[in-house]
Amino acid sequence: MDISLIQSKVSPADVPLDRLAGNKTLTQEQKIGEASRQFEAILLRQILTEAQKTTIKSKYSDESAATSIYRDMTVKQLAESISRGGGLGLAKTLNQELTKQLTGQ
Repeated sequence: MDISLIQSKVSPADVPLDRLAGNKTLTQEQKIGEASRQFEAILLRQILTEAQKTTIKSKYSDESAATSIYRDMTVKQLAESISRGGGLGLAKTLNQELTKQLTGQ
C-alpha cells in the first residue's frame, strides 16, 4: 500500500498548529492559510471568553465545573466556526501579508 497517496490528502485544518510548519505534505500557501485561520480562531476565543464573563455575580448564576467546561467547549466551537466562515477578515489579511513576504513581492 502506497502511504504517500494517503498522506497527500491531508487537510490543513486537520493538522495541529504546533505540527503545521513541519508537515511535508502541505504547501507553504496551505500552511500560511491554516496558521492565519487558527490565529484568528485563538483571538476570537479570547474575545468571546471575555464577553461571556458576568460582571455581577448572582446566586442564580451557575458556576459549577460542568458549566465552565461546557462554556469553554461552546466558545471554542463558536470561534472555530466563525473563523472557518470568514470570521473577522483578520485571517485573510494576515494570509495575504505572509504570502507577500514568502514570495518577496
